[in-house]
Amino acid sequence: MTTPRQVLSPKQKALIINLRDDIYGNFSEIGAGQETVRFFFRAGAASHTIAKAMSAYDKDYSDAIYGKEPNNRYVSQARLIKMLDHETELMEERIDRKAYPNRKFFSYANTVTTIDYKKTNKGHGWVGIRFQLSELETYNEIILHVCFHENDSRLQQETLGVLGTNLIYGAFFYGDDPRTIIESLYDELGKDQIEIDMINFSGPRYAYVDNRLMSLQLVKNGMTEAVVFGPHGKNLFPADELYKKNLFAVRGSFRPVNNVNIDMFERGLELFQKENNFNPDEIRVLFEITLANLRASGEINERDFLDRADILGKLGYTVLISNFSEYYRLIDYFGRLTRGKIGISMGNSILDIFDENYYANLDGGIMEAFGKLFRKNVQIYLYPFLSPSTKEILTSENLKVDENLKDLYKYFKANGKFTDITNYNENYLSISGKRILGQIVMGESGWEGKVPKIVTDMIKERKMFGYSKGFIN
Repeated sequence: MTTPRQVLSPKQKALIINLRDDIYGNFSEIGAGQETVRFFFRAGAASHTIAKAMSAYDKDYSDAIYGKEPNNRYVSQARLIKMLDHETELMEERIDRKAYPNRKFFSYANTVTTIDYKKTNKGHGWVGIRFQLSELETYNEIILHVCFHENDSRLQQETLGVLGTNLIYGAFFYGDDPRTIIESLYDELGKDQIEIDMINFSGPRYAYVDNRLMSLQLVKNGMTEAVVFGPHGKNLFPADELYKKNLFAVRGSFRPVNNVNIDMFERGLELFQKENNFNPDEIRVLFEITLANLRASGEINERDFLDRADILGKLGYTVLISNFSEYYRLIDYFGRLTRGKIGISMGNSILDIFDENYYANLDGGIMEAFGKLFRKNVQIYLYPFLSPSTKEILTSENLKVDENLKDLYKYFKANGKFTDITNYNENYLSISGKRILGQIVMGESGWEGKVPKIVTDMIKERKMFGYSKGFIN
């Protein structure tokens, strides 16, 4: 039986670190004062730990130390890395390791902006630590992005200090266990105070860590609603990746990616580009998997998750993992990041959108959801699908919804919110993702022609989704 982890206060954590003779480092904090190092000063015995504490608050002075930012963005990952680089180099230059042979060095930094006076900018920032778990070891690094949710700058400053203390303590005392580090970041903090929407681990202790799984932990633990990672598996900051971009998304289980998924995506994207006269580089494409989908068969299977992610990455796609069960929540999320055009390609999931039970937990019901879903810059690209009962091909022209929603459906259709995908491959309409998965698991033949060849090869080579070479293939 696993012993529950003891949750300590930030003051306790700071004092424990201060009383250690082998942990020693720099604090550099910009934008919200010296909120983290304050816990270490107040705890006592800080001279054992703090080599230097600084806040190069003025932009010109900060530029003189860390260099100018070409895009004039000072609350950025690039700025944080420059701070960590500079402070770590100074530590190595100024401290004689021969005089302190057992010391493990660290550099902690944050660059943030808290809520402004008019309360229009809610506040966010970058926090990171570069540290050693052995004095002879190359540095490890943990970098995260946070969004503040409190409505007062002083509260946000206090929250930042607690988070920073948790990060430093976690790095040294849970250093070999990234999941516990992530969990401990919220010690003495609530999810309504701060959101962590990106985290990356790197360095020799984390060579085995798949940061996509760390992203999954953020969503699974309710620390954020959505995370994004690129084709090569690197976690991406959603606001940087999607901010002010035109977005095109397709949702699915992708277990595995099949020909219907690809045809739906490619044909929908073609229409999205053509209707808006976009160049390909003006669009960000996202393949979304919801947490509910990952949990469809019970607890989340991380190997299964990585199989899906690896295939999408091999195909060159950026992946969004979210807890947005309903489409309107996905659109609402996109709307917070961009004023550009938003395209969604979907098939029979259109039936869920016009099912009032889909919005049972929403106070305003279906009308509230539609207000968010069918906003001005959103277009739905409808891939035809077969009626489960009649096997008729359904499009926006003959789609049947409940009697009390017919007029609502006609209204949105008349206002051009649905674009039918007409240049589809009719042979794909009978493909069932569940059937393909069943064939793979049961060792049946015939599924190979229903998925892209590159996907077939990956499944067989890596024995994904329960495939075994011993089965018929």
